[in-house]
Amino acid sequence: GSNCRIMASTADELHDLLSHRILLLDGAMGSLIHGFEPTEADYRGERFREHPIDLKNASDVLCLTRPDIITNIHRQYLEAGSDIIETNTFNANTISLEEFGLGDVVREVNRTAAELARTCAAEFSDQTKDKPRFVAGSIGPTKVQLSFNADEPGFRPVTFDQMVASYAEQV
Repeated sequence: GSNCRIMASTADELHDLLSHRILLLDGAMGSLIHGFEPTEADYRGERFREHPIDLKNASDVLCLTRPDIITNIHRQYLEAGSDIIETNTFNANTISLEEFGLGDVVREVNRTAAELARTCAAEFSDQTKDKPRFVAGSIGPTKVQLSFNADEPGFRPVTFDQMVASYAEQV
């Protein structure tokens, strides 16, 4: 439907731009988040104030509890000349967020992160029509590995299907 047309036109636009110049991708989100020195209260916000598990370092949840920090970082990268900014979703998958008891907010975190980045990109694109900005969804590895373990050759902490389901929900 319409999403396919949007993605095709975005892909065409990216290919056209890349045939004329190098596009700059933003840098590390995590490093800049740590520069804001968020506290446990920042990670929790009002919504997760009574959450039973510490949320410090669950950086993706800041999209919900401190969107101002994430928006500030996106703007810093855009002001520095980035053409493409990444969503704050490196660990926003079920397997990673379940460690914090947040497996049920994966879709919301990813959607909110995309909206925050898209709003910032559109704001900068509107200011300079000749330099459109783009958003890329950030998907990182989980903390689990499915690789061979010499001590327990048949053991895997999760199944392949669980990994697929975790990433599919994030996407």
